[in-house]
Amino acid sequence: MQKIPMTTSGHIKLKSELKHLKSVERPSIIEQIAEARAHGDLSENAEYHAAKEKQGFIESRIQELEAKLTLAEIIDPTTLSGEKVVFGATVTIIDADTEKEKTYQIVGDDETDVKLGKLGLSSPIAKALIGKMLGDPVEIRTPGGLKEAEVIAVEFK
Repeated sequence: MQKIPMTTSGHIKLKSELKHLKSVERPSIIEQIAEARAHGDLSENAEYHAAKEKQGFIESRIQELEAKLTLAEIIDPTTLSGEKVVFGATVTIIDADTEKEKTYQIVGDDETDVKLGKLGLSSPIAKALIGKMLGDPVEIRTPGGLKEAEVIAVEFK
């Protein structure tokens, strides 16, 4: 099986979500199902069906998180160095058309948060940046067309 790269903070976040689902959400939904059962006929009991559906979602998410955590390859960006863009790097690019600078950190797909400048490894921008060096031109395929940029900084923080 293929390892799933993630930063230390991403790993902590997934572990925290898993713990919350197991210790808070799962017991709560079990209680809701028991309460709904007590109301009688299950075939016409909307509360029961909603609770069972939510239980299915919770159990599915627990399995997904456990699988991801089992396959996790935790990478601490602060232990990396160099001028080449790799997983965990914080990259600053300058758009060739607008001359605007943008800074992104390349993280695991579960850690993606564009508002915070965190790009998932499988995003088009991250794919275009991986392997580039300081000063390299970058062609990024976006829904709006091809964008050109240049790597002006590579940091590991």
